[in-house]
Amino acid sequence: MTDRTAPDYDLADGLALDSPEQYKALFEPTRREIVSLLLDRAATTSELAELLGKPKGTIGSHLKNLEQAGLVRVVRTRRVRALEAKYYGRTARVFWFESVDGAAGEAARQLRQAADEAARVVDPQEQVMTGAVRYARIPGARAQEWTDRLHRLLDEFDREPRSGEQAYGLVVGLYPADVPRLAVDTAAPDDSGHDGAATR
Repeated sequence: MTDRTAPDYDLADGLALDSPEQYKALFEPTRREIVSLLLDRAATTSELAELLGKPKGTIGSHLKNLEQAGLVRVVRTRRVRALEAKYYGRTARVFWFESVDGAAGEAARQLRQAADEAARVVDPQEQVMTGAVRYARIPGARAQEWTDRLHRLLDEFDREPRSGEQAYGLVVGLYPADVPRLAVDTAAPDDSGHDGAATR
């Protein structure tokens, strides 16, 4: 298989959703699947319908909805016999959104979906997989810095040339965690290297 950059059409780096219509269009399960698939390459209504196992009319309606919201567009056409096939692509690599309306709970939904997918791996010993959770008590500003770093990592992964047969999922998440906290250790060493108890 030849290396190629994904997707196979030009698009903006990012688009901030700014209307109820865009939120309503994007945060519907089938439409989320469509825009996710289009990040790999442009596709026709027929291709998407076959892959998703849904009628062409249903996928066509979803594409029209996404197109009217400015989230997908026709990126090229090709003559197939007497018909002109339209290839749809996203308008941006990343759709930025606030956690409101239909997007409320979206991050948690994506983490649950990733956990379900990982659990379905038939033989984890034969897969390149890793998973870990760490907890740190940090200020909110540092949490935002980590969030930005994770988004940059996702973007790098999105841009990886498509040359393999196996798809891999990269999961990132940063969230407030309700974990127990140890009390302050009053006997902990101070900066001088001595323990906290005074000796006389």
